[in-house]
Amino acid sequence: MSWDWQVFCQDTMDREVVQGCFGKGGDITYLDWMLSAWGWTVSVSLLALVLALVLGSLIGTLRTLEGRPMIVRLGNAWVELFRNIPLLVQIFLWYHVLPSLFPVLKGVPGFALVVLALGFFTSARIAEQVRSGIQALPRGQRYAGMAMGFTTFQTYRYVLLPMAFRIIIPPLTSETMNIFKNSSVAFAVSVAELTMFAMQAQEETSRGIEVYLAVTTLYIISAFAINRIMAFIEKRARIPGMVVASPAGGGH
Repeated sequence: MSWDWQVFCQDTMDREVVQGCFGKGGDITYLDWMLSAWGWTVSVSLLALVLALVLGSLIGTLRTLEGRPMIVRLGNAWVELFRNIPLLVQIFLWYHVLPSLFPVLKGVPGFALVVLALGFFTSARIAEQVRSGIQALPRGQRYAGMAMGFTTFQTYRYVLLPMAFRIIIPPLTSETMNIFKNSSVAFAVSVAELTMFAMQAQEETSRGIEVYLAVTTLYIISAFAINRIMAFIEKRARIPGMVVASPAGGGH
């Protein structure tokens, strides 16, 4: 078996190898196409991540409000709804079902619908982590905020949430990496991201090994970059005395 990495330098129309591997004058090579698909993957992932962080933080916080059982139930319902429906099913619902029920969504691009589906799905997971982080804090911190005359909003804003987010950075790292991997389901509604590129390029070139190895490498680079960024944030935000020892018994 011989590998032909020049497949990425081929023009997508006439399959001629292009000097320098980048198309000129409107021509597009498979390398151009792959990098464009990578850009779509990153765009979907980052926008969905922002949406998930905002919604997840809000829902997770609402689920810890004492004396507000109705709000807590609504937050729990959000988490159970979006966490227990497979992501691919949610994307099909957003793309095929909801526009039929709400005509205003018919003009929304598939890209935006995928961001909504992926963001809502991940927000349920982040909400659970935020709730766990807040509940892991000593109750004395809540009482201390109240004793200082803080309102409930101020207690969360200045006392509870800054500590809780430091605790949940490791699981947030996993969710951030997962959102990049989960973005691959966007191919199901014709968003031109990496997985869709790999499927089409493999069909056109019959060079599936080279294509999928290259796409896998880009996914690895994306996940590794996120991992290093989150590790840097965790190191800067670490609170002495609140670092949990590793299973092997060694602290970090």
